[in-house]
Amino acid sequence: CTGCHSCEVSCKLEKNLPTGEFGIKLAEDKPWQIDDDTWEYKWIPVPTQLCDLCEDRTAEGKVPSCVLHCCSHCMHYGEIEDLAKEMSELDRKAVLFTV
Repeated sequence: CTGCHSCEVSCKLEKNLPTGEFGIKLAEDKPWQIDDDTWEYKWIPVPTQLCDLCEDRTAEGKVPSCVLHCCSHCMHYGEIEDLAKEMSELDRKAVLFTV
């Protein structure tokens, strides 16, 4: 995640959420220094209680709006078995889901 907030924006537009409410929210893992010249920031997209994984979209066979508009392509949607296979081929990975 690059911290572009496109997932938040697309969700707010998709769900017509008012100011201050989010279906997905980026959490910032504070910057820390790797070496004298390098700082690292981490952004983590976290679904909130308002997230229903775009129930209307997924019922039509589409991906959730946040996944569709993710500029860094770090968000994925699908069957857990397919996602696990896809993740096994990645160096860095995290799984976020709602129930």
